[in-house]
Amino acid sequence: MTYPDVRPRRLRRSAAVRRLVEETRVAPAELVLPLFVKEGLTEPRAISSMPGQVQHSRESLRKAVRDAVSAGVGGIMIYGVPTDDHKDETGSQGLDPDGILNVAIRDVIAEVGDSTVVMSDLCLDEFTSHGHCGVLAPDGSVDNDVTLALYAEMGVAQATAGAHMLGTSGMMDGQVGVVRKALDQAGFQDTSILAYAAKYAGAFYGPFRQAVESSLQGDRRQYQQDPGNAREAIRETELDIAEGADIVMVKPALPYLDIITRLRDRVEVPIAAYQVSGEYSMIEAAAANGWIDRERAILESLTSIKRSGAQIILTYWATEVAQLLRDRY
Repeated sequence: MTYPDVRPRRLRRSAAVRRLVEETRVAPAELVLPLFVKEGLTEPRAISSMPGQVQHSRESLRKAVRDAVSAGVGGIMIYGVPTDDHKDETGSQGLDPDGILNVAIRDVIAEVGDSTVVMSDLCLDEFTSHGHCGVLAPDGSVDNDVTLALYAEMGVAQATAGAHMLGTSGMMDGQVGVVRKALDQAGFQDTSILAYAAKYAGAFYGPFRQAVESSLQGDRRQYQQDPGNAREAIRETELDIAEGADIVMVKPALPYLDIITRLRDRVEVPIAAYQVSGEYSMIEAAAANGWIDRERAILESLTSIKRSGAQIILTYWATEVAQLLRDRY
């Protein structure tokens, strides 16, 4: 019998050895926790399609952020959920200094200051009565350029509230450049932009739309990317970087790992990926049915995103995983 000269299994023989040679390791500081805050709530409200996640009251939002900071999470992303009577055709509450999102930003900054990166979603979809990411033209399409003017004003409102980083998520052409110029002119040169550079019109956003009580009519295929397109993602990303994006993001994460890898080979700015609500809910549902090991599936999914080239991961498990990693390492 001929025995092998090379035995890679030697480096897998124990947990200590495997830990020593692990090539890809997720760190708590690279995780960002998305949080929903609902106008008018006095206590958190469960999101049925996202087990373990809630719409926060202003007070419970403060506690969730404190817990995230204590666990070592690198950042939070805040989404505001207005009441239906505060939605309108142009999403005006998103620009209002006293709207739920801007109030929540101020709450969080007052609570944790600079101890984590406070990010805010810069898009109108949660605030519009039709649920689209911008102002509708008479023919029902989203008017790109009219929407840009509102994004500029919204960005300044969020920076004024204290947000450290703005997540330009609407997929309007030119949005990063317009927001960057508005921020600079208003004296917010140090406020960063996280560009949702490659945001796909995929099938994994359903639970999120429940979480933000979306009023969406129709779909967003006119402005979000087609799932079949990869070269387009490179073009969109390079445009955002040229317009001043500090970080670029791919969304969703797991169905588009190849896009993350392509971008990692092309750009020098940090790359983020968003493990979206559908990805979260699929794992939670399968685990609840006893079909998969929940903790292992969570960590494996995050490791695959990191391995593909993402430096930053937005995930609803951020606080939980940060605590797990702290205990493990």
